[in-house]
Amino acid sequence: MGCAGFDFLVADMEHTPVDPPQVVDILRAIACTPASAVTRVPWNDLVLIKRALDAGAQTIMLPYVQNAEEAKRAVAATRYPPEGLRGVAGSHRGSRYGTVRDYLIKAASELCVIVQIETDAAARELDAIARVPGVDSIFVGPNDLAASMGHLGRIGDDAVQQRLAFVAQACRRLGTPCGILGSDPASTTKYLGFGYTWVAISSDIGMMVGRAQEYLAAVRAGAEGMRRSP
Repeated sequence: MGCAGFDFLVADMEHTPVDPPQVVDILRAIACTPASAVTRVPWNDLVLIKRALDAGAQTIMLPYVQNAEEAKRAVAATRYPPEGLRGVAGSHRGSRYGTVRDYLIKAASELCVIVQIETDAAARELDAIARVPGVDSIFVGPNDLAASMGHLGRIGDDAVQQRLAFVAQACRRLGTPCGILGSDPASTTKYLGFGYTWVAISSDIGMMVGRAQEYLAAVRAGAEGMRRSP
């Protein structure tokens, strides 16, 4: 995937069984390609964030941030004292095993912190969340947002689409980059039209299963056609 032309790949620790040792291997693999890595931790948790950063994550995504206080907590987890609460270790993959000069001083300036807006309540707090110092970008989880609005599994409903457009427009007004997940090329293009700055497309599993089903359907249709031919 990293060699296929994508600008970035998401190493997802939230909806997969990937843990810190596995994410290190994933980050190593991505580093060998032209793509950048976005690491999504399982939760807005001080320890989980610390472990991801020590594992070498530099662009980090925090799920289910509901308000400005939770956004501040997320940012604090990525900063060493006195600005934040990140635990200090002398040697880990993030500092290239202690070989990056002045890592403790400059680490925060080289991070990108993305917070996820995943409910309608959080969308209503968007202005306050986006204004938290250290929040570099907003990312919308469309499936969870739809579910919170009573439209579980129906992202295409008008009310959900209107809310997605609202978030993009609000982020544009605030000058905050915003991203979203598109399930396919059509939805991805649509979200760019809404004003989203960046868009993730499907997933490796989604692409693999989708293409497999496409191939199977084509082969079975061809075989059925051959059986029916005189």
